[in-house]
Amino acid sequence: MKKNSKRNHASRVSDIELNSVDAEKEKKECQNNFVELLPPEVTFKIFSQLDIRSLCRASVTCRSWNHAIRHSDSLWKPHCLTVRAVCQREIDDDLESGYPWRVILLRNYQKSKVKHEWLTGRYSNICSPISLPEKIMYPMDADTWGEILEAELER
Repeated sequence: MKKNSKRNHASRVSDIELNSVDAEKEKKECQNNFVELLPPEVTFKIFSQLDIRSLCRASVTCRSWNHAIRHSDSLWKPHCLTVRAVCQREIDDDLESGYPWRVILLRNYQKSKVKHEWLTGRYSNICSPISLPEKIMYPMDADTWGEILEAELER
């Protein structure tokens, strides 16, 4: 019986030590986390200086950064407006449907990249579907293909 009580005591001491180590680690991380230390306006200003790729990377840094970035829809608006230069109809339709800026960007970013390459003539000299780079292709609706065809006919 004494052995079991010693084991239980050792287990409790070990749990307490682990909890205190975790608490110290969290405290240290919190001290180094500007998102939790600075006012939200300052955090927003810092994150608003990031490009899309950096903003996405920052959002996976830790939970507090993810929360700050994910729930600050206005961080995504300037990036959406950049994509809108290529996908105006798609962005406007999504806005009318009530999607938040972050979701609109997620829905249209890859499409805008592919559409831009088509519209600038990147694929004008492709002779067969086999020559198209499969990796970057993106499904597009009939209206988008119509825009691309018009651009090709004007070349």
